[in-house]
Amino acid sequence: MPDPTPDLASFAAALADELPGTWLSEHAQHPQHTGQSARAADLWDMNLLAHALAEHPLDQDAILTREDGMHLYVITRPRRSEEFLIGALAPADIPPEAFRGVREPDGIAVQDDPFQAAKEVVVDLLPRYDKALAQVQHNAARIAAAQPPDLVVFTLSGRDFHVTKPERAHAARILIDNGCTYDQTRNVFVLPGKDTARQAQAIQNAAAQLDRLGIGVSIRPAPARPALDTTPSPPQVPSKDAAGTARAR
Repeated sequence: MPDPTPDLASFAAALADELPGTWLSEHAQHPQHTGQSARAADLWDMNLLAHALAEHPLDQDAILTREDGMHLYVITRPRRSEEFLIGALAPADIPPEAFRGVREPDGIAVQDDPFQAAKEVVVDLLPRYDKALAQVQHNAARIAAAQPPDLVVFTLSGRDFHVTKPERAHAARILIDNGCTYDQTRNVFVLPGKDTARQAQAIQNAAAQLDRLGIGVSIRPAPARPALDTTPSPPQVPSKDAAGTARAR
């Protein structure tokens, strides 16, 4: 007897070809069901797919990735072997608080027909995804505007640069990878200046890597010191004899 269960890998690959734009399909088997939860961790669904994953351990799934980074999650529908479930994965580069109050673009059930399934994704799922994505992006921008921007300050001290200690461990690792050492007594990182060309390249590299984390870089000169000839002289205190003479007059 032929196996009545449709081929998920073939369906997902054919669906990727039918969808507008450029999509890649990645199929995975989960014999122990341990990989399923990790791949579906960002599932943006509180309906069909959420219930299926909660109630039925799945032995396989597929993720379709569009050229702009959007992900679709595809599984065989439990107890209905002739159907598949397709949902979206939430974007990973948006803070969790931006999703509050935004309705999930729940997934859809489709028949084992990639051509028709692609139409349903385009007409039903993608518009709801785009609407939800616009809302969370707006929320994320509002949250970011209300918070002070992250900034790492490089201040020249002699030939070295003293660098403010960033709050985020990943940013601190970037400074270390680019030649900075941590001075615990002053709570700053120090970028030595024995080789100024190498020092400048390290600052440039660190700034580019920090920028990808949304962290700005400010480079400041050494604090100015007053010149010796412009330092005000202390007031002269008259001697006791001079004071007596002045009073006598």
